[in-house]
Amino acid sequence: MVDDRKAVAVAQAIDALRRGWPVTISDENEALSLLAVERADDYRLASFDPDKKANILLSAARAETLKLANEKEAATPNQAVTLIRTPWIDCAGALALADPSMDMEKPLKGPFKLRPTPVKKAAMAALELARLAGILPAFFMQEGVSAQTLINIPAIDINNFSSGEGIYIAARARLPIALGDHGPAIENSQIVAFRSAADAVEHVAIVIGHANDQPPIIRLHSECLTGDVFGSLKCDCGPQLHQALRIIAESGYGILLYLRQEGRGIGLINKLRAYVLQDQGFDTVDANLRLGFANDARDFRLAARMLSELNVGRVRLLTNNPDKVSGLKQAGIDVLERIPLKITPNAHNQAYLETKRDRSGHQL
Repeated sequence: MVDDRKAVAVAQAIDALRRGWPVTISDENEALSLLAVERADDYRLASFDPDKKANILLSAARAETLKLANEKEAATPNQAVTLIRTPWIDCAGALALADPSMDMEKPLKGPFKLRPTPVKKAAMAALELARLAGILPAFFMQEGVSAQTLINIPAIDINNFSSGEGIYIAARARLPIALGDHGPAIENSQIVAFRSAADAVEHVAIVIGHANDQPPIIRLHSECLTGDVFGSLKCDCGPQLHQALRIIAESGYGILLYLRQEGRGIGLINKLRAYVLQDQGFDTVDANLRLGFANDARDFRLAARMLSELNVGRVRLLTNNPDKVSGLKQAGIDVLERIPLKITPNAHNQAYLETKRDRSGHQL
Protein backbone atom coordinates (compact mmCIF):
# COMPACT_ATOMS: atom_id res chain seq x y z
CA MET A 1 0.00 0.00 0.00
CA VAL A 2 1.21 3.49 -0.83
CA ASP A 3 1.97 5.73 2.15
CA ASP A 4 -0.99 8.07 2.76
CA ARG A 5 1.39 11.04 2.75
CA LYS A 6 2.48 10.17 -0.77
CA ALA A 7 -1.12 9.82 -1.91
CA VAL A 8 -1.92 13.23 -0.42
CA ALA A 9 1.05 14.74 -2.26
CA VAL A 10 -0.26 13.37 -5.57
CA ALA A 11 -3.72 14.73 -4.75
CA GLN A 12 -2.16 18.15 -4.12
CA ALA A 13 -0.38 17.99 -7.48
CA ILE A 14 -3.67 17.07 -9.19
CA ASP A 15 -5.36 20.05 -7.56
CA ALA A 16 -2.50 22.34 -8.58
CA LEU A 17 -2.77 21.33 -12.24
CA ARG A 18 -6.54 21.87 -12.25
CA ARG A 19 -6.00 25.36 -10.86
CA GLY A 20 -3.36 26.22 -13.44
CA TRP A 21 -0.40 26.13 -11.08
CA PRO A 22 2.94 24.66 -12.21
CA VAL A 23 4.28 21.49 -10.60
CA THR A 24 7.65 19.75 -10.59
CA ILE A 25 8.06 16.00 -11.09
CA SER A 26 11.39 14.50 -10.11
CA ASP A 27 13.24 11.27 -10.82
CA GLU A 28 16.30 10.71 -8.64
CA ASN A 29 18.42 13.87 -9.08
CA GLU A 30 16.65 15.19 -12.20
CA ALA A 31 13.36 17.05 -12.53
CA LEU A 32 10.89 18.60 -14.95
CA SER A 33 8.76 21.64 -14.16
CA LEU A 34 5.42 21.68 -15.93
CA LEU A 35 2.56 24.06 -16.64
CA ALA A 36 -0.59 22.44 -18.02
CA VAL A 37 -1.30 23.80 -21.51
CA GLU A 38 -5.07 23.84 -21.14
CA ARG A 39 -4.94 25.82 -17.88
CA ALA A 40 -2.26 28.30 -18.99
CA ASP A 41 -2.95 31.92 -19.83
CA ASP A 42 -0.62 34.67 -20.96
CA TYR A 43 0.15 35.84 -17.42
CA ARG A 44 0.82 32.34 -16.05
CA LEU A 45 2.95 31.38 -19.03
CA ALA A 46 5.01 34.59 -18.82
CA SER A 47 5.63 33.96 -15.12
CA PHE A 48 6.57 30.34 -15.71
CA ASP A 49 8.61 30.93 -18.88
CA PRO A 50 9.69 34.57 -19.22
CA ASP A 51 12.33 33.67 -21.84
CA LYS A 52 9.81 31.81 -24.05
CA LYS A 53 12.03 28.74 -24.23
CA ALA A 54 9.80 26.09 -22.64
CA ASN A 55 9.16 23.21 -25.03
CA ILE A 56 5.88 21.30 -25.26
CA LEU A 57 5.45 17.85 -23.69
CA LEU A 58 2.86 15.73 -25.52
CA SER A 59 1.84 12.12 -25.90
CA ALA A 60 3.18 10.06 -28.80
CA ALA A 61 -0.42 9.52 -29.92
CA ARG A 62 -0.85 13.25 -30.40
CA ALA A 63 2.53 13.47 -32.13
CA GLU A 64 1.29 10.87 -34.60
CA THR A 65 -1.72 13.07 -35.36
CA LEU A 66 0.72 15.92 -36.02
CA LYS A 67 2.46 13.72 -38.65
CA LEU A 68 5.52 13.10 -36.48
CA ALA A 69 5.28 9.32 -36.13
CA ASN A 70 8.22 8.85 -38.50
CA GLU A 71 10.51 10.49 -35.96
CA LYS A 72 12.21 8.14 -33.52
CA GLU A 73 10.91 9.93 -30.42
CA ALA A 74 7.28 9.46 -31.48
CA ALA A 75 7.59 5.96 -32.91
CA THR A 76 6.68 4.16 -29.67
CA PRO A 77 3.02 4.36 -28.64
CA ASN A 78 2.11 5.65 -25.16
CA GLN A 79 5.40 7.52 -24.80
CA ALA A 80 5.94 11.13 -23.82
CA VAL A 81 7.47 13.27 -26.58
CA THR A 82 8.95 16.76 -26.62
CA LEU A 83 7.98 19.18 -29.36
CA ILE A 84 10.38 22.05 -29.95
CA ARG A 85 8.62 25.31 -29.32
CA THR A 86 8.69 27.92 -32.05
CA PRO A 87 7.93 31.64 -31.55
CA TRP A 88 4.32 31.40 -32.75
CA ILE A 89 3.36 28.77 -30.15
CA ASP A 90 1.66 30.91 -27.51
CA CYS A 91 -1.11 29.72 -25.18
CA ALA A 92 -3.69 29.49 -27.98
CA GLY A 93 -1.24 27.78 -30.32
CA ALA A 94 -0.21 25.26 -27.68
CA LEU A 95 -3.85 24.44 -26.90
CA ALA A 96 -4.50 23.77 -30.59
CA LEU A 97 -1.46 21.47 -30.58
CA ALA A 98 -2.78 19.62 -27.53
CA ASP A 99 -6.45 19.21 -28.38
CA PRO A 100 -7.33 17.07 -31.42
CA SER A 101 -11.01 18.01 -31.11
CA MET A 102 -9.98 21.47 -32.41
CA ASP A 103 -8.25 20.16 -35.54
CA MET A 104 -11.20 20.90 -37.86
CA GLU A 105 -11.68 24.50 -36.69
CA LYS A 106 -8.03 25.46 -36.11
CA PRO A 107 -5.75 23.86 -38.69
CA LEU A 108 -2.18 23.73 -37.41
CA LYS A 109 0.68 25.59 -39.07
CA GLY A 110 3.71 23.35 -38.68
CA PRO A 111 6.09 21.91 -39.56
CA PHE A 112 6.92 20.57 -36.12
CA LYS A 113 10.14 19.08 -34.81
CA LEU A 114 10.83 16.82 -31.88
CA ARG A 115 13.83 16.58 -29.60
CA PRO A 116 14.79 13.81 -27.16
CA THR A 117 12.61 13.93 -24.07
CA PRO A 118 14.56 14.66 -20.89
CA VAL A 119 13.92 12.86 -17.58
CA LYS A 120 11.71 10.28 -19.29
CA LYS A 121 10.25 8.74 -16.13
CA ALA A 122 9.13 12.15 -14.96
CA ALA A 123 7.72 12.93 -18.41
CA MET A 124 5.71 9.71 -18.48
CA ALA A 125 4.46 10.39 -14.96
CA ALA A 126 3.32 13.82 -16.15
CA LEU A 127 1.01 12.23 -18.73
CA GLU A 128 -0.51 10.03 -16.02
CA LEU A 129 -0.91 13.01 -13.71
CA ALA A 130 -2.79 14.85 -16.46
CA ARG A 131 -5.22 11.94 -16.77
CA LEU A 132 -5.76 11.88 -13.02
CA ALA A 133 -6.47 15.61 -13.14
CA GLY A 134 -8.89 15.24 -16.07
CA ILE A 135 -6.92 17.59 -18.32
CA LEU A 136 -5.21 17.18 -21.68
CA PRO A 137 -1.80 15.43 -21.51
CA ALA A 138 0.15 18.46 -22.68
CA PHE A 139 2.51 20.79 -20.82
CA PHE A 140 4.87 23.68 -21.20
CA MET A 141 8.04 22.06 -19.87
CA GLN A 142 11.33 23.22 -18.38
CA GLU A 143 14.17 21.08 -17.12
CA GLY A 144 14.99 21.46 -13.45
CA VAL A 145 12.98 22.96 -10.60
CA SER A 146 11.21 26.20 -11.49
CA ALA A 147 10.93 28.94 -8.89
CA GLN A 148 7.22 29.10 -9.78
CA THR A 149 6.40 25.58 -8.59
CA LEU A 150 5.03 24.93 -5.12
CA ILE A 151 4.86 21.14 -5.39
CA ASN A 152 7.75 18.78 -6.15
CA ILE A 153 6.67 15.16 -6.35
CA PRO A 154 8.59 11.97 -7.26
CA ALA A 155 7.49 10.25 -10.46
CA ILE A 156 7.24 6.91 -8.67
CA ASP A 157 4.54 8.25 -6.34
CA ILE A 158 2.38 9.21 -9.33
CA ASN A 159 2.84 5.82 -10.98
CA ASN A 160 1.84 4.00 -7.79
CA PHE A 161 -1.12 6.23 -7.04
CA SER A 162 -4.60 4.76 -6.57
CA SER A 163 -7.71 6.78 -5.71
CA GLY A 164 -8.69 3.98 -3.35
CA GLU A 165 -5.83 4.57 -0.93
CA GLY A 166 -7.03 5.04 2.63
CA ILE A 167 -10.67 4.68 1.64
CA TYR A 168 -13.28 4.49 4.38
CA ILE A 169 -17.05 4.69 4.87
CA ALA A 170 -17.99 8.27 5.73
CA ALA A 171 -21.79 8.04 5.90
CA ARG A 172 -24.72 5.76 5.09
CA ALA A 173 -28.47 6.22 4.93
CA ARG A 174 -31.64 4.47 3.80
CA LEU A 175 -32.46 5.33 0.18
CA PRO A 176 -35.67 4.04 -1.45
CA ILE A 177 -35.21 4.07 -5.25
CA ALA A 178 -37.74 4.48 -8.07
CA LEU A 179 -36.78 2.68 -11.26
CA GLY A 180 -38.43 4.87 -13.87
CA ASP A 181 -42.07 5.83 -14.23
CA HIS A 182 -43.34 2.28 -14.62
CA GLY A 183 -40.77 0.18 -12.79
CA PRO A 184 -41.12 -1.15 -9.25
CA ALA A 185 -39.69 0.86 -6.36
CA ILE A 186 -36.76 -0.56 -4.42
CA GLU A 187 -37.61 0.00 -0.75
CA ASN A 188 -34.95 -2.09 0.96
CA SER A 189 -31.85 -0.16 -0.10
CA GLN A 190 -29.28 2.20 1.32
CA ILE A 191 -26.56 4.50 0.03
CA VAL A 192 -23.06 4.29 1.45
CA ALA A 193 -20.62 7.15 0.82
CA PHE A 194 -16.83 6.72 0.83
CA ARG A 195 -13.97 9.13 1.28
CA SER A 196 -10.27 8.47 0.83
CA ALA A 197 -6.95 10.01 1.71
CA ALA A 198 -6.05 10.22 -1.96
CA ASP A 199 -9.10 11.71 -3.65
CA ALA A 200 -11.42 14.64 -2.95
CA VAL A 201 -14.23 12.87 -4.81
CA GLU A 202 -16.82 10.81 -2.94
CA HIS A 203 -17.58 7.38 -4.37
CA VAL A 204 -20.80 5.62 -3.35
CA ALA A 205 -22.35 2.18 -3.09
CA ILE A 206 -26.03 1.29 -3.36
CA VAL A 207 -26.66 -1.73 -1.14
CA ILE A 208 -29.90 -3.54 -1.89
CA GLY A 209 -31.28 -6.16 0.51
CA HIS A 210 -29.36 -7.81 3.32
CA ALA A 211 -26.38 -10.14 3.37
CA ASN A 212 -27.23 -13.83 3.31
CA ASP A 213 -25.36 -17.05 2.64
CA GLN A 214 -25.13 -16.32 -1.11
CA PRO A 215 -22.38 -14.21 -2.72
CA PRO A 216 -23.94 -10.88 -3.72
CA ILE A 217 -24.42 -9.68 -7.27
CA ILE A 218 -22.05 -6.75 -7.76
CA ARG A 219 -22.13 -4.10 -10.46
CA LEU A 220 -19.23 -1.66 -11.03
CA HIS A 221 -20.81 1.37 -12.66
CA SER A 222 -18.56 4.25 -13.67
CA GLU A 223 -20.08 7.71 -13.47
CA CYS A 224 -21.56 8.99 -16.73
CA LEU A 225 -23.16 12.39 -16.30
CA THR A 226 -24.42 12.52 -19.87
CA GLY A 227 -25.98 9.05 -19.77
CA ASP A 228 -27.01 8.64 -16.13
CA VAL A 229 -28.53 12.11 -15.65
CA PHE A 230 -29.34 13.52 -19.08
CA GLY A 231 -30.30 10.32 -20.88
CA SER A 232 -27.64 10.46 -23.59
CA LEU A 233 -28.31 8.09 -26.48
CA LYS A 234 -24.62 7.99 -27.46
CA CYS A 235 -23.84 5.30 -24.85
CA ASP A 236 -25.64 2.59 -22.88
CA CYS A 237 -24.70 3.84 -19.40
CA GLY A 238 -28.10 5.07 -18.22
CA PRO A 239 -29.97 1.92 -19.28
CA GLN A 240 -27.19 -0.25 -17.79
CA LEU A 241 -27.47 1.59 -14.47
CA HIS A 242 -31.21 1.02 -14.17
CA GLN A 243 -31.12 -2.54 -15.49
CA ALA A 244 -28.37 -3.42 -13.01
CA LEU A 245 -30.40 -2.07 -10.10
CA ARG A 246 -33.39 -4.15 -11.25
CA ILE A 247 -31.33 -7.34 -11.51
CA ILE A 248 -29.76 -6.79 -8.08
CA ALA A 249 -33.17 -6.12 -6.51
CA GLU A 250 -34.64 -9.27 -8.07
CA SER A 251 -31.74 -11.33 -6.70
CA GLY A 252 -32.52 -10.27 -3.14
CA TYR A 253 -29.07 -8.94 -2.24
CA GLY A 254 -26.36 -7.07 -4.06
CA ILE A 255 -24.37 -3.89 -4.38
CA LEU A 256 -23.92 -1.32 -7.13
CA LEU A 257 -20.66 0.60 -6.78
CA TYR A 258 -20.95 4.04 -8.36
CA LEU A 259 -17.35 4.94 -9.23
CA ARG A 260 -16.52 8.55 -10.02
CA GLN A 261 -14.37 7.64 -13.02
CA GLU A 262 -16.08 9.58 -15.78
CA GLY A 263 -15.20 8.80 -19.39
CA ARG A 264 -13.43 5.52 -18.55
CA GLY A 265 -11.11 7.45 -16.29
CA ILE A 266 -10.30 10.53 -18.43
CA GLY A 267 -12.80 12.94 -16.90
CA LEU A 268 -15.92 14.72 -18.15
CA ILE A 269 -14.27 17.43 -20.24
CA ASN A 270 -11.97 15.01 -22.01
CA LYS A 271 -14.95 12.72 -22.61
CA LEU A 272 -16.77 15.59 -24.32
CA ARG A 273 -13.69 16.16 -26.46
CA ALA A 274 -13.87 12.47 -27.38
CA TYR A 275 -17.52 13.01 -28.37
CA VAL A 276 -16.39 15.71 -30.82
CA LEU A 277 -13.90 13.28 -32.34
CA GLN A 278 -16.61 10.61 -32.58
CA ASP A 279 -18.79 13.06 -34.51
CA GLN A 280 -15.84 13.49 -36.88
CA GLY A 281 -15.88 9.74 -37.59
CA PHE A 282 -13.54 8.21 -35.00
CA ASP A 283 -14.81 5.36 -32.85
CA THR A 284 -14.71 5.56 -29.07
CA VAL A 285 -11.36 3.75 -28.83
CA ASP A 286 -9.57 5.89 -31.42
CA ALA A 287 -11.06 9.06 -29.93
CA ASN A 288 -9.49 8.32 -26.55
CA LEU A 289 -6.19 7.35 -28.15
CA ARG A 290 -6.05 10.55 -30.23
CA LEU A 291 -6.52 12.56 -27.06
CA GLY A 292 -3.43 10.83 -25.69
CA PHE A 293 -5.14 8.44 -23.26
CA ALA A 294 -5.59 4.69 -22.98
CA ASN A 295 -8.77 3.10 -24.27
CA ASP A 296 -9.77 2.40 -20.66
CA ALA A 297 -7.86 4.11 -17.85
CA ARG A 298 -10.06 3.16 -14.91
CA ASP A 299 -8.61 1.85 -11.66
CA PHE A 300 -10.65 -1.10 -10.38
CA ARG A 301 -8.53 -1.40 -7.24
CA LEU A 302 -10.81 1.32 -5.93
CA ALA A 303 -13.84 -0.95 -6.31
CA ALA A 304 -12.06 -3.81 -4.56
CA ARG A 305 -11.25 -1.62 -1.57
CA MET A 306 -14.84 -0.39 -1.36
CA LEU A 307 -16.03 -4.00 -1.32
CA SER A 308 -13.53 -4.82 1.41
CA GLU A 309 -14.90 -1.96 3.50
CA LEU A 310 -18.34 -3.51 3.03
CA ASN A 311 -16.96 -6.90 4.15
CA VAL A 312 -17.52 -8.47 0.74
CA GLY A 313 -14.82 -10.76 -0.63
CA ARG A 314 -16.75 -13.20 -2.88
CA VAL A 315 -18.98 -11.86 -5.65
CA ARG A 316 -21.01 -12.60 -8.73
CA LEU A 317 -20.06 -9.79 -11.10
CA LEU A 318 -22.66 -8.22 -13.38
CA THR A 319 -20.63 -7.08 -16.38
CA ASN A 320 -19.81 -7.54 -20.05
CA ASN A 321 -16.27 -6.25 -19.51
CA PRO A 322 -13.61 -8.93 -18.82
CA ASP A 323 -11.23 -6.22 -17.56
CA LYS A 324 -13.51 -5.68 -14.57
CA VAL A 325 -13.31 -9.38 -13.75
CA SER A 326 -9.53 -9.47 -13.97
CA GLY A 327 -9.20 -6.13 -12.17
CA LEU A 328 -11.16 -7.34 -9.15
CA LYS A 329 -9.37 -10.68 -9.09
CA GLN A 330 -5.96 -9.01 -9.17
CA ALA A 331 -7.06 -6.82 -6.26
CA GLY A 332 -7.99 -9.86 -4.16
CA ILE A 333 -11.74 -10.20 -4.76
CA ASP A 334 -12.97 -13.73 -5.55
CA VAL A 335 -15.16 -13.44 -8.67
CA LEU A 336 -17.24 -16.63 -8.73
CA GLU A 337 -19.33 -15.82 -11.78
CA ARG A 338 -19.69 -13.25 -14.55
CA ILE A 339 -23.29 -12.34 -15.31
CA PRO A 340 -23.85 -10.55 -18.64
CA LEU A 341 -25.83 -7.31 -18.82
CA LYS A 342 -27.77 -7.00 -22.06
CA ILE A 343 -29.10 -3.65 -23.27
CA THR A 344 -31.09 -3.03 -26.44
CA PRO A 345 -29.11 -0.73 -28.76
CA ASN A 346 -30.47 2.39 -30.45
CA ALA A 347 -29.56 4.19 -33.66
CA HIS A 348 -27.11 6.46 -31.83
CA ASN A 349 -25.15 3.87 -29.84
CA GLN A 350 -25.17 0.83 -32.14
CA ALA A 351 -21.67 1.53 -33.46
CA TYR A 352 -20.45 2.35 -29.93
CA LEU A 353 -21.63 -1.03 -28.64
CA GLU A 354 -20.07 -2.82 -31.60
CA THR A 355 -16.75 -1.06 -30.89
CA LYS A 356 -16.86 -2.17 -27.25
CA ARG A 357 -17.41 -5.73 -28.47
CA ASP A 358 -14.91 -5.78 -31.32
CA ARG A 359 -12.10 -3.59 -29.95
CA SER A 360 -12.48 -3.74 -26.16
CA GLY A 361 -13.44 -7.39 -25.83
CA HIS A 362 -16.83 -6.90 -24.19
CA GLN A 363 -18.91 -10.08 -24.07
CA LEU A 364 -22.54 -10.97 -23.54
